[in-house]
Amino acid sequence: MGNYHVLVVEDDQEIRDGIGIYLASQGYQVFKAADGVEGLEIVEKEEIHLAIVDVMMPRMDGITMVIKLREKHDFPVIMLSAKSEEVDKIMGLNMGADDYVTKPFTPLELLARVNSQLRRYSRFLEMCGNQKEKDDGHVYRIGGLELNEETVELKVDGVPVKMTPMEFKILLLLMKNPGRVFSADEIYERVWNERAVNTDTIMVHVRNIREKIEINPREPKYLKVVWGVGYKMEKQP
Repeated sequence: MGNYHVLVVEDDQEIRDGIGIYLASQGYQVFKAADGVEGLEIVEKEEIHLAIVDVMMPRMDGITMVIKLREKHDFPVIMLSAKSEEVDKIMGLNMGADDYVTKPFTPLELLARVNSQLRRYSRFLEMCGNQKEKDDGHVYRIGGLELNEETVELKVDGVPVKMTPMEFKILLLLMKNPGRVFSADEIYERVWNERAVNTDTIMVHVRNIREKIEINPREPKYLKVVWGVGYKMEKQP
């Protein structure tokens, strides 16, 4: 894990330094910023593989920072929020964060999330790297959706649509198995090859995927919820 660069964006210096010391002791190279403006400046200058971003910060809060960051970058983002900021968690996940940790947290808990996100991200980068050698590709088509597993691209009615690594992997699983219902736990375990711990993130990712692939996300044609069971990709005539 020593080659990874982790950015910590947190206005509380004690927390910022504490996280920094702990990550550095695990072999990560750490960059630190006191607010979203500083955080974005570092992202533009350095190669960052993961960011830990506090929700509540002066000058530019964490959610605004993540929205701006997602315009260009797809590395994982873990948000930090106080218990009372439940709304911020969901908001953060909607805006492109990958996970969140609630304060107060133990260093071990945060490290487990960092390791888990970086494992997923490195698998995604590997997947992208391998694509350049192959051009025939596995292409899955359902209605107006066309997903190319080799080039990691999605087209909706012929128009390319940008997806985060997580959204792509969830959609790939569902499109490979049209008509099959997957529970949130099963999606989590199949996509990330680890035991499901935080499946409410799946619900948010599904909502984000719908916004990108459905003409009317409120009346989805493709990605359907089977109440009490899970999610499926509807076979199209």
